[in-house]
Amino acid sequence: MKCLVTGNAGFIGFHVAKRLMERGDSVVGIDSINDYYDTSLKEGRLKVLEHTAGERGVEYEFLKGNIADRSFVDECFENHSFDRVIHLAAQAGVRHSIENPASYTESNLVGFANILEACRHAGTAHLSYASTSSVYGANTSMPFSETSGADHPLQFYAATKRANELMAHSYSHLFRLPTTGLRFFTVYGPWGRPDMALFKFTRLILAGEPIPVFNNGHHSRDFTYIDDIAAGVVRASDDIAVPDPSWSSDNPSPASSNAPYRIFNIGNGSPAPLGEYIDALEESLGIAAIRQYLPQQEGDILDTHADTAPLEKALQYRATTDIRTGVAKFVEWYRDYYGI
Repeated sequence: MKCLVTGNAGFIGFHVAKRLMERGDSVVGIDSINDYYDTSLKEGRLKVLEHTAGERGVEYEFLKGNIADRSFVDECFENHSFDRVIHLAAQAGVRHSIENPASYTESNLVGFANILEACRHAGTAHLSYASTSSVYGANTSMPFSETSGADHPLQFYAATKRANELMAHSYSHLFRLPTTGLRFFTVYGPWGRPDMALFKFTRLILAGEPIPVFNNGHHSRDFTYIDDIAAGVVRASDDIAVPDPSWSSDNPSPASSNAPYRIFNIGNGSPAPLGEYIDALEESLGIAAIRQYLPQQEGDILDTHADTAPLEKALQYRATTDIRTGVAKFVEWYRDYYGI
């Protein structure tokens, strides 16, 4: 197939694009290479994708541009015919959304609207897109289920991703565009983002500096390894969304519709305390962390736990990587990449 992967220089987009090419699909990637974090890391990912394409003998084209620029998006769709669109481009980061909401409006709302319009006019067979476990917000009913409420976000980032889900439904309903939203749960692994906990903790521990442990370490997270996430994204993209015949307007499930629309959690399904995550990192590094216990940060969700049964039932997919294995693989990559 020929696939468009937006945000392919990003953490998840890179791994998804690489996985597609490794199985023989051709890929067109879009990314703005913004400076939210070190652009050399993004450039490094792009070099790996170029190498993968050459090694596998598949077509790969990278287009640098901003999805908030409608003319750029439209030109991409005019020049290519896609079997699948996997939309992973977004302004990420919980903290940053509190300080700079305008960038989230541009990328996550305007950018997503442009992708929806382009898919509509191109008659795209299936659009899959990234959402987040953060949409569950103030909901404390565990495990988080796609059929539960997700309308009380605690930060603007989560609000924009929940808006994406609602925008997608309108296009699925009005234009019969098949869409699948994927709520990611605390993704980690090689080539991860420097602003995320595992990357920051590793850097600080190796430098002999304290690591900030917010909420005094009482958080638990459904940590999900990147290879499991990428496998789930590709599996969901392959399986085109269809209307749910059991959906009822009298008792409407928010996870499906009488339109070709659905939402899935992608998580490990086995949450772990933050302390266990740090223990695994100490074990892999062979260095004890200096833990600086701090109060809870504004906008943080206390705990996350994904109900993964719907995804497993629909796509015969489940995450399989345990924390210690995943963290060890990240540390191995980190040491190799930075020559430590």
